[in-house]
Amino acid sequence: MSTKPTVLVTGASSGIGATYANRFARRGHDLVLVARDSARMDALADRLHEETGVAIDVVRADLTDATHMRAVEARLRDDNRIGILVNNAGANVGGGFADQSPDDIERLVTLNATSVMRLARAVAPRFAEAGEGAIVNIGSVVGLVPEFGSTVYGATKAFVQFLSQGLAHELGTKGVYVQAVLPAATRTEIWSRSGADEASLPPMMEVGALVDAALAGFDRREPVTIPHLHDAGQWDAFQAARQAMIPGFGTVEPAPRYAPAA
Repeated sequence: MSTKPTVLVTGASSGIGATYANRFARRGHDLVLVARDSARMDALADRLHEETGVAIDVVRADLTDATHMRAVEARLRDDNRIGILVNNAGANVGGGFADQSPDDIERLVTLNATSVMRLARAVAPRFAEAGEGAIVNIGSVVGLVPEFGSTVYGATKAFVQFLSQGLAHELGTKGVYVQAVLPAATRTEIWSRSGADEASLPPMMEVGALVDAALAGFDRREPVTIPHLHDAGQWDAFQAARQAMIPGFGTVEPAPRYAPAA
């Protein structure tokens, strides 16, 4: 058994989640893999155990199912070996907002936003009490760009970003590291699962490059990591502009531009 903290990864059967599992296994961390596809997770677990020797548990769970969610929450609360949570599970729905079914939208919000919040909440008290631990939430640059037209998906990713930054503010002083990772287009199965036309897709970052960059940010303890953004000064300027508005929020009179018409 590894002396390093165990890493629980959601959405671990493919793509970003499977790559995180691979990278952490090669760093010597035991793993708990969580996803719906137990066959793929079993194959991944067998291969990684053979190659690295780390211990790997497989937990089949659909995080839109309340019973499955409670089981994963309990594992995070009760298993003191788990010191890193990678909240990666996510999906998208094809079409525009007016064309998407309410049930599909609700499942999307449950998976992309509610499950991230609930799993972080399950582990945060234990991490804070221990004075250590890490929560990695996989968001998306789409959460910054409503112009992309992926309205509900983008809204869930904006939630993930805000949640991560809020948790970093709350938990950072208690020794808990929280990272938001915001990928842009990355070559994963989310495109085909949402019905995207493969021929129309833009050039994409390979998933290995994405995760390796995210882990570089993790090692530096960055609060927000955007592997696709080459000009880091743009993010710094965005943050500075946001923070510059904060004093104005304390005023008690409406801005003059909202004065009633004469």
